[in-house]
Amino acid sequence: MTAPKKVVLAYSGGLDTSIILKWLQTEYGCEVVTFTADLGQGEELEPARQKAVLLGIKPENIHIEDVREEFVRDFVFPMFRANALYEGLYLLGTSIARPLISKRLVEIAAECGADAVAHGATGKGNDQVRFELSAYALNPDIKVIAPWRLWDLTSRTRLLAFAEANQIPIARDKRGEAPFSVDANLLHTSSEGKVLENPADEAPDYVYQRTVHPEDAPDTPETIEITFERGDAVAINGETMSPATILTRLNELGGRHGVGRLDLVENRFVGMKSRGVYETPGGTILLEAHRGIEQITLDSGAGHLKDSIMPRYAELIYNGFWFSPEREMLQALIDKSQEHVTGTVRLKLYKGSVRTIARWSEHSLYSEAHVTFEEDAGAYDQKDAQGFIRLNALRLKLLAARDRRLQ
Repeated sequence: MTAPKKVVLAYSGGLDTSIILKWLQTEYGCEVVTFTADLGQGEELEPARQKAVLLGIKPENIHIEDVREEFVRDFVFPMFRANALYEGLYLLGTSIARPLISKRLVEIAAECGADAVAHGATGKGNDQVRFELSAYALNPDIKVIAPWRLWDLTSRTRLLAFAEANQIPIARDKRGEAPFSVDANLLHTSSEGKVLENPADEAPDYVYQRTVHPEDAPDTPETIEITFERGDAVAINGETMSPATILTRLNELGGRHGVGRLDLVENRFVGMKSRGVYETPGGTILLEAHRGIEQITLDSGAGHLKDSIMPRYAELIYNGFWFSPEREMLQALIDKSQEHVTGTVRLKLYKGSVRTIARWSEHSLYSEAHVTFEEDAGAYDQKDAQGFIRLNALRLKLLAARDRRLQ
């Protein structure tokens, strides 16, 4: 690859991306532009600016952006309209953040005339795929630099030696092996590696950062109401809020009650299995509430079709194909299904669980007149069921008759 002249780096301010920043400068002699996204990870981002300045980045080349509203509005909420779960359990918290970061990397590269972007994902994981597929989908001519696949800094010892040789500050706890790796944003916290690598060992309590242990949660349940419009949450307990504010509030509620913990061994796109511990308190509540309002507003045919495509939709996001035509096609179908998904759901939070206990909507398809065990005043003629059953039983009777004949 021809050496780049200017590179936009996805920069967290941590040790690894600081080493990458300096490596790009020394390896290619190029100008580096940093991009740090505030995705609601709960960390102060000003130190990232200070670290970038310390490493010689011009102030005008340091981009720190609050993208929380865009993240929830344009990525998280569309995904939750699908009730997306990867392998039946994972709410895709890391997966859904990568296309937004890639989008801004490519946009900043265009704005400042950079010819390449760079990321700190390793060659073993899913994130390298997500970053790069998104970048190429948005700019087919962009160069993507993945230092972990290129350099010889293949051990923690070598990384620390490089940092010391280049006057990169090293936090004391970075001199030893970190107990586990953490990725966080407004949707979730993900922990992987080290003490979590053996799936036969229970995750230590200190791994969990966003939720109390369910056994230590309040002994009194808490009831909340979430209002939806066209499939998106718009209010909590009657108070209208922005998308990011809603998810922030749900995280607080869920975290207090120990909601949203997941210990999962998943199949990475690159082929290996990986154990991760996830905390998605607000997302877990949101999923339950969304399914609750769909129960009364979504037609059975539409709902069953939507459920049937959900695993494919979730897999596309997990594998990094957010900007693919097939994901956009599925999104159009999903969004069409949400035209009447409007109403309010009441939920109960208690010691790690969230349950729908009531739901109502002006768009409801539920007819008490049709399902009542009392007199239905002619709303439904039960005699109609006889012919319905006979027609549906016909092929089963023919199969049974054939099998009896051949015995």
